[in-house]
Amino acid sequence: MKDSELSVIAKSKDEMKHPIDDNLYLKPLKSGKASWIFRYTFATKRKEITLGTYGKAPRGITLKKARELASDNKANIRNGIDPKTVRKQSEKMTVDAIAQEWLKERRSNIENPQIPERVYRRDIQPHIGHLLIDQVTSKDIYNVVQKIKDSGRPSVANDALDHCKHIFTQAIILNTLDNNPASILKPKHAGGTEKSRTRNLEFSEIEIVLSVMRSNKGQFTRDNYIAVCLLLTLGVRKGELIAAKWSELDLNEQIWKLPEARTKKKAPGLAIGLPDKIMPFLNELKVRACGSKYLFPSRRASKRREYISDDTINHALNTLFGIPSSVQKKKGIKLPNLMQEAGIEEHFTIHDLRRTCRSRLSQLKTVSNVAEKCLNHKIKGVEGVYDQWGYFDERTEALNTLANRLAHYW
Repeated sequence: MKDSELSVIAKSKDEMKHPIDDNLYLKPLKSGKASWIFRYTFATKRKEITLGTYGKAPRGITLKKARELASDNKANIRNGIDPKTVRKQSEKMTVDAIAQEWLKERRSNIENPQIPERVYRRDIQPHIGHLLIDQVTSKDIYNVVQKIKDSGRPSVANDALDHCKHIFTQAIILNTLDNNPASILKPKHAGGTEKSRTRNLEFSEIEIVLSVMRSNKGQFTRDNYIAVCLLLTLGVRKGELIAAKWSELDLNEQIWKLPEARTKKKAPGLAIGLPDKIMPFLNELKVRACGSKYLFPSRRASKRREYISDDTINHALNTLFGIPSSVQKKKGIKLPNLMQEAGIEEHFTIHDLRRTCRSRLSQLKTVSNVAEKCLNHKIKGVEGVYDQWGYFDERTEALNTLANRLAHYW
């Protein structure tokens, strides 16, 4: 049957069950919508269940999907299982059960699955994870993202809303839900439309920032300080640095071979020439690692991973801006804005250090293509297609020039 024929039936509003396929019917409703019905016989009794609403995915169910669901139900009947029993069990599924299915799929399809896992675990699961999937309302999801926004994390609020939309879409795919309660919510209901950040630190600011960090070791540890110096110098992503293994580094040859498997957005692997000025930092980290295979091993026993948390350096930096951690907030601890007192008026994040590296390379007259390759960016346009040269020597020289300038402030 063609889609045009199905559309005519769906719009008829006669509320009759129209046979579409073996055991499969389409029932138009007065509301203007139509439902897929699966009719069957089980234990000599005639029964039926609603498969979902006719329409395009993800909100609706297409003919192809309806046939697949009907086939699944037929298989259950052959195995002596009543489809209604399966439906009742699925209706008892919690948000957490569906979320785990979605996260499992994410692990095989995205580069950094730990990011949505962390947002779900910290900001979504505690509030709605225990609820039955069909009990969650749009207001529940709105409350979740508003709570995140009120904590000063608008971008995370937007991410959480996006994750909720995917989780409830997963429930529709698993036939445990007909409508997505998160679908009507937009970024304006969460963190708002995000603008591209432009914040980067001038050399004069870097001198002040590093001085504040060194003077407040109780809030900003030596490991965190070294990490900041390396991020400023090498321009790598924070996640690439904190997950780095000693096996990737050749300290004698001064080369870090960053594997493609750990780069973002399927960027190629990159051989990074390590500047002379940062070698003392790396040698110090080697000692501080105490035999760990990671440059920044976790200082606490963790079943999740052996290197520091993604938020470790971020939280430490926030305390220097007078922003307490969640634990400190609960205890009512107020912190002074040490950065502001030292003259750093505008807040910056750890990711801004990558932009800082790129900006200072330009200030030091580094050729654009070389600077872009230092950050492992793809060169745009036709030139990027044909110019596959890695600029290793040029990049090494550029990073050494930057390190020599930054070393004045270490």
